[in-house]
Amino acid sequence: MMLRTLRIVLAVIFFSAITALFLDFTGAIHGWFAWMAKAQFLPALLALNAGVVLGLVLLTLVFGRIYCSVICPLGVMQDIFAWFGKKSLRNRYTYSAAKHWLRYGMLVIFILSLSLGTGILARLIAPYSAYGRIAGSLLAPIWYCINNGLAYLAERMDSYMFYETDVWLRSGLTLSVAVVTLLLLAVLAWRNGRTYCNTICPVGTVLGFFARFSWFKPIIDTSKCVDCGLCAKNCKASCIDLSQHVVDYSRCVTCMDCISKCRRGAIRYEGKTPWKRAKDTADDTLTTAGKKQSEVSSARRAFLTSSATFVAAGVVRAQKMKVDGGLAIIEDKLAPRRKTPILPAGSVSSQNFAQHCTACQLCVSACPNGVLRPSSDLSRFMQPEMSYERGYCRPECTRCSEVCPAGPIKPITREEKSSIQIGHAVWRGRNCIPVSDGQLCGNCERHCPTGAIQMVPLKKDKTGRLKIPVVNTERCIGCGACENLCPARPFSAIHVEGHEIHRVI
Repeated sequence: MMLRTLRIVLAVIFFSAITALFLDFTGAIHGWFAWMAKAQFLPALLALNAGVVLGLVLLTLVFGRIYCSVICPLGVMQDIFAWFGKKSLRNRYTYSAAKHWLRYGMLVIFILSLSLGTGILARLIAPYSAYGRIAGSLLAPIWYCINNGLAYLAERMDSYMFYETDVWLRSGLTLSVAVVTLLLLAVLAWRNGRTYCNTICPVGTVLGFFARFSWFKPIIDTSKCVDCGLCAKNCKASCIDLSQHVVDYSRCVTCMDCISKCRRGAIRYEGKTPWKRAKDTADDTLTTAGKKQSEVSSARRAFLTSSATFVAAGVVRAQKMKVDGGLAIIEDKLAPRRKTPILPAGSVSSQNFAQHCTACQLCVSACPNGVLRPSSDLSRFMQPEMSYERGYCRPECTRCSEVCPAGPIKPITREEKSSIQIGHAVWRGRNCIPVSDGQLCGNCERHCPTGAIQMVPLKKDKTGRLKIPVVNTERCIGCGACENLCPARPFSAIHVEGHEIHRVI
């Protein structure tokens, strides 16, 4: 029971901390818990972090698939839904034979998808990435609404403990993918427990192979077992074959529900001695352990409460008026059609970014300037790209490179970022205010942090008063300050085109 309690406590800690990473807009939480994102199996594998990958494999060889019940946030989320399913109908599960053709078939497709550079499917089924999209697209707006409410109350009490932030809903496509993923996982977990983990998840399949040889396993003592079936009926991995008194260790996620339900102590989680291992066959399997309901009920209630708050906030939240001096309505900017997408400094190249990015969107949630957003392009589906309608990429900000767990954005210093050219600005004459309205501007020149823009006289203007911008592409780093601060609407008179390969200037 101590091990079961410890597993539940650790699962709550990991789940809460990783969720907080996607809700944190201050950057304070990343300083403490960023390592938890880097401890996820697939990001560590793509980042070639051999220490983490080896550590997780050794953890599985010792304790079984404890990773799936403690460290993986998507696995813990499924346990929450499964718990509600068990509340509606107890003893609901039954043993089902392993679908090896589906498990290993999905793993082969996943590997091929990553290897061939067409990683749409890989990004959709990767467990950490799937949870990241759910947290960033659905839970983050809930928290932002709560934070803004607290900021409003704090302001009335002359306190600055909280401050308001923009509540930004992702694009319709991103939101739809997150909602469909959540509903699909919720239904599967509600009805059948860990179906996703043991049929689709590539990480579960890989770790399941090592879990077959784990040292500690739940073992059924046939001398005490009375074939009551409670263990199999409460195994959300459906991996206990009571007719043979064996457990499919490749599917067991070490949740220990079976141990807590057994009234005769016929199941024990213990390390096997060499002579016991000699008696076991290669198909010996692990059992499942359970979730302590009393300790996690508060977390589940908090999840439902936050969801209800989001719905209420979406109904009562008034849309802010965007006006100039209270008179003229300011039209929102629209993103230009870029020939080459803009990628964050530290990406090195579009090829490196595409090969390593799992589309977890942690960088999107962490970006304080609002320039990162998921791509809707099929070749880069759900991977982040930059656009400057909401802000620009400040040269002193390196947040995305600090939080990225998989290696598509390499860690860089502030000094390095100010000299990395991720793109260059392009002037659109027909949108420029001196050309279209005959008025003075020069806003792009005044705000360029690298001095890459100079104003030259407009040839058509006989007075010599009007000037237009000229971009020095050798000095421009593609930060987007000119594009974001251009007063032209709906399209800026100057926009940034990305570079396939970044270079230092």
